[in-house]
Amino acid sequence: MIEHLATCRCGQMRAVCVGDPVRISVCHCLNCKKRSGSAFAVQARFPTERVTVSGEIHDWSVVGENGVSATFRFCPVCGSTVVYASEAMPGVIAVAVGAFADPGFPPPSISGYEERRHPWVAICGDGIAHFD
Repeated sequence: MIEHLATCRCGQMRAVCVGDPVRISVCHCLNCKKRSGSAFAVQARFPTERVTVSGEIHDWSVVGENGVSATFRFCPVCGSTVVYASEAMPGVIAVAVGAFADPGFPPPSISGYEERRHPWVAICGDGIAHFD
């Protein structure tokens, strides 16, 4: 089975993900924009039992716009958020797609919180579901 390796920028925090993600999505919510430092965030979700996270890790939890708590796991050295888990999706870990540093990583199938999307951003492709 294929393994995907995600790391922080300095490389000391790692997430090894086994198999294909169950979902890849783009999020335009304000919290994801702040977390990613970009106009949107892209994450791949894997069943918890298929993700092994190692290295020195700090956690930070917050209640999001949907009223649900999420815990973000980031590198205390370089500050990169690599993985997070949300009460809204128990049993699943989200991994920042950029942490894979793989231009061939599969595309998203969902683009959410599009009412918060910057008007100059377009998420294009076949089979992508768009919702507010």
